[in-house]
This record gives sequence, C-alpha cells and structure tokens, in this order.
Amino acid sequence: MPLPQNIDDLSPAELKLLVVKLLEEVADLRQTVAAQRDEIARLKGGPPRPNIKPNSKPSGMEQATDPKPPGGSKERRRRGSTRAKLTINEERKVKLSAPPPDARFKGYTSFVVQDLVIHPHVVEFQCERWLTADGKIMTAPLPEGFDGHFGPQLRRFVLAQYHQGQTTVPRLLALVRGFGIDISKRELVRLLTAGHDGFHAEARDVLRAGLASAAWITVDDTGARHKAKNGFCTQIGNAHFTAFATSTSKSRLNFLSLLRAGHGDYVVNDAALAYMRERALPAQVIARLAEHPDRYFADQAAWTAHLDKLGIAALKVNPDPVLIATEGALWGSVKHHGFLHDSVIVSDDAGQFNVGQHGLCWVHAERLVHKLDTFTDQHRAAQATVRAAIWQLYSDLKAYRCAPTAQRKADLEAEFDRIFTGKTGFVTLDRLLARLHANKAELLKVLERPEIPLHTNGSENDIRCHVTRRKVSGGTRSDFGRDARDTFLGLAKTCAKLGISFWNYLGARLNLPGAAVPPLPNLILARARSP
Repeated sequence: MPLPQNIDDLSPAELKLLVVKLLEEVADLRQTVAAQRDEIARLKGGPPRPNIKPNSKPSGMEQATDPKPPGGSKERRRRGSTRAKLTINEERKVKLSAPPPDARFKGYTSFVVQDLVIHPHVVEFQCERWLTADGKIMTAPLPEGFDGHFGPQLRRFVLAQYHQGQTTVPRLLALVRGFGIDISKRELVRLLTAGHDGFHAEARDVLRAGLASAAWITVDDTGARHKAKNGFCTQIGNAHFTAFATSTSKSRLNFLSLLRAGHGDYVVNDAALAYMRERALPAQVIARLAEHPDRYFADQAAWTAHLDKLGIAALKVNPDPVLIATEGALWGSVKHHGFLHDSVIVSDDAGQFNVGQHGLCWVHAERLVHKLDTFTDQHRAAQATVRAAIWQLYSDLKAYRCAPTAQRKADLEAEFDRIFTGKTGFVTLDRLLARLHANKAELLKVLERPEIPLHTNGSENDIRCHVTRRKVSGGTRSDFGRDARDTFLGLAKTCAKLGISFWNYLGARLNLPGAAVPPLPNLILARARSP
C-alpha cells in the first residue's frame, strides 16, 4: 500500500486505519514467506514446516450443529449381558476350603473370567516321501494355511500388532521373542511384507467395488516418506470402504491414475473428450483424437506413442495438450470400467481432486474464516458475526439433507448469497467471502445430492492411522513395505466400517479353522444396494 507523504499530518483515526492495513499486509507476507520456505524445503528434499497456529482451537461446527437428544443430555448406552456374548471354553468348580459345620450347601454361583492364553506352539510335520518309477521324489505338501516355517496364528498376530496395533518392528520382534519364538528381524520383516498377493488383490477389489457402487466418495492426502524421499499418500473412501495409495506425486494426473483402481489402460471415449473440452484443450487437438480409429490403449507406452503419432506431443500451446489429453484418457478409463457413475467427489478444495462431480467440505471452508488474523474489535466482531451465520446455514443444510424440498433449496441458496456477498468492512474477510462465494456450486452440491456428506471428516479420520504409522516408523524402504502398509491399513479400516473384526478377517484369509469372513468387495456391494 502507498504510504502518506507526511505521517504527522494524519489524525488518530487515520493512523489507526494505517496500522491496521499494515498489520494485514504483514500477516499476508508472513503466510507467503512460510509457503515459500515450505516449497524450498520440499525442493531440497526435506520436510515442510508444520502448520501450527498458536492459541487456535478447532471450530467445532460439525459437533455444535448436531441435533441435541431430548432431555438435554446424551442417552446412556446399555451394555447388555456380557455372558451372552461369550463362549465358555472351560468350567471349573471352586470349593470352600473350610465351611462351618452347621452350614448347608446351596449350589454354585457363576463368575465369568475372560483371559488370554499366549504361548509358543511348535509343530513338526513328518511329510511322506515317495519314489516314483521314473526316479522322482514326491513329498506330501504342508496342510492348507501353512507356508514356511511360521504358522498362520503367528502371522496373524504379527500383522495385527504391526498394522492395527501400530507397533514398531523392534518392539514387535522383542515381543514375539519374549513369547519364545525363535525368529530374526529379517524373517519378521518378511512376514510383514512378503507373500501377501491375496491381500493386495482384495484391497484392489475393495477399491473397485467401492468406486463402482459409491454415490459419493471423500478424498484426502498426507505426506509419506518412501526410500528416503518425500511422497504422498492418497485416501479414497466412503461409509463402506477405505483405500490408501502412496506415490511420488499429488497431481491431478496421479489422482486420476488411482481412480482406475489398478487398471493401466487409457481410453478416448465420450467422457474423455468431454473432460478435454472442460479443460480448454484446443478443438483441433480434440478432433485429432476423436477422428482417429484407435480409442483404446493398453498401457502408457502405447498411449505416448499414439500422441507422438498424432503430433500432439510436439505442440507448444497452453494448456499443455499432452497433460490435458492424458488426464482425459485416464478419466475415460475410469468411466470405461464403470467407476464413479454419477458419483460425487467431496474434497477439501485441493485442486488435484477437482474432477467429475465435485463437492467441497464445509468444515474446511469455515476453518478459513475461523483462522483469519484479526487486529481490532471491529474485525473480531465481523468475524464472529460471519461465523455465526455460517454455523446456522450449516445446521440448516444438515436439516435439508433429511427432508429436502424445492422451496427449502431456494431459501438456502438465497441465504448463502446473503452471507457470502455481504460487506463487513473487514477487507481481508470480505475477500475471503468473495472467494468462497465463487465456490457456490460445489459448496451447495448437497442441494442437488442430499445423500452426500457436508464434510470430509471421514477421510481425515481414515488417514489418521497413516499419519500415526508415519510418526511411529518414519517411512518405508522397499516397494513391498509401502504396498503392504497401504494394503493392510486400508483393509483394517474397511473391516471396521463393515463391522468385521480385523483379527477374524486375518484368520479367515490365512485359512485358520473357525474363521469365516466373506470377500469384502461382496459386502461393500451388498451395503451399497441396501436402502
């Protein structure tokens, strides 16, 4: 801002206004410097500075706008009978050591005790060997569920402790050795990372079933170290499933690749061409792709060769035709495989997630107002007024989801315009409100699709386990370790959403007797079909 020629000529009110404007500029510059420092740290390969604001508390908008139970207090949950939930494995009679001589025996009273039995169990298999007529040796295979020198119960315990219990390899090694298991660190790591093709396939099928059946998904990402380099873990999920995928990029290209759920093809179909038009790809480039008879490409090499053949890779125009065409072909692949049919993607306004039908998280939008720097009582009063109006609108949107009507939809749109086009006199706040108003269609997506959530709290809750894993163990060193971490964390979260014990799930997949869990993709599809 231009400074006055003579500050001494300013009145106290003008001086106050000048100081406030300077403070606002200083706050903006601090944010810019912090962002630049984070980017420099990222380019140098180091972690960014944690974004912690002093004396800042969560807004609490979601909890505060929940309907209150009758009576003004939460209803107490009844536990029910504990004995009815348990299977009695052993019954012991306990006698009184010295009853009085005149006492009469009155039977027994039941007292149930739950305990856990952990001890090493070593089995030596004597496998038959037969010599055939042609001189070959045939050896009887191990029973189903046994693979290698460590049995399925130990494998289940190791996987549950590491992924669900979030322990570390050294602590887990000390624990199982303390039980009497003779195992090396290398063998323990192999149990955690190798031989999990079945789990990886089911995690992939979970994502496919979720994307094929979801009316909506929420997405988020967080930092992830892999092979001593910074990367990103992306979460995709809804009320029925969770999937994680770690990669070196958090671009829209990467996100679209993940939405293919393991498929590697590129498809130029109507959805792909529509995507390219929305992203302002030149019409002549779209025409080259649309008029060519080849529309399906099995992998990236075939797609790149096709772009070279059409001369698209040599074009020097803006936007980048290769990037937009590739994104479009990826989106075409997503639709080709039947994923995200009429589904809404709800995100925190990160640009890479803005594809297809897109909705925004209200909690993140309100947080921008909540975290705004204020310098005067007038600023704080304006901030409080706007936040109160947003909270009320948010509560009304939650009520609308339960009983949507055309009249209520029009009223809520008018209320949104009133809040986000108003002028408070607080310049920074007014700019923020104008920016949020530009996102009206995405923030009010719930008016068209009442079934979608108003926030991405589910994604943030899901991705917390990945953040915990990162804090406990740092990063991963091998691709096997990275894939195992993403797979088992996603499967554990999916089991929790489907009401399945992860311990029982591991037992069923490791062919332990008495453990039976249907394929998770089938359960996800059944949940999606149920009203």
